[in-house]
Amino acid sequence: MTAVAQERTRQRLLDEACRLFAMHSFAGTSLQMIADTLGVTKAAIYHHFKTRDEILTAVIQPAIEELRTAIAVAEVQRTPAARADAMLSGMVDLTVKHRALIGMIGMDAGVTSALQSHPDIVELIQRPAELMRLDGTPGAEINATIALAGIATAASSPVLQHHDQAELREHLLAAGRRVLGLRTRRS
Repeated sequence: MTAVAQERTRQRLLDEACRLFAMHSFAGTSLQMIADTLGVTKAAIYHHFKTRDEILTAVIQPAIEELRTAIAVAEVQRTPAARADAMLSGMVDLTVKHRALIGMIGMDAGVTSALQSHPDIVELIQRPAELMRLDGTPGAEINATIALAGIATAASSPVLQHHDQAELREHLLAAGRRVLGLRTRRS
């Protein structure tokens, strides 16, 4: 098998695993289910990944890299409001782009549990809320958490799937800015 064919197979496996995780939950999806759905042997799955945890990590890796970039952009902003707004924008962009994945991460207790074995990922996922706090008050912490949870829930909601990415992005940014108490930007 060529390197290109192997990468294509690996990506097909990841796409199918993500679909099955969303449909049956992370805990409810076995390596055998993934193999059966793809029409391959479990050994073929093991060629690419040894565990479901490895598959989950690979599934979320592109979003994790985008999150690292968004955090880096926010961290260099000069004021708390600018950091919060940059982080909000980065999170909205990431969430809109990865709607199904973000919904799965946020709503599947098995995913949350599996990610606990990756302290670097847990720390990274917590960083946006820290950057979105305008000050050290409990209210700022609560507002940041509400904004992030609301963005993730709204973007992954089946009720809102008919909205295109640009429209969804615009409204999520506006709502996030209201929750955080940030000034609305003019386009």
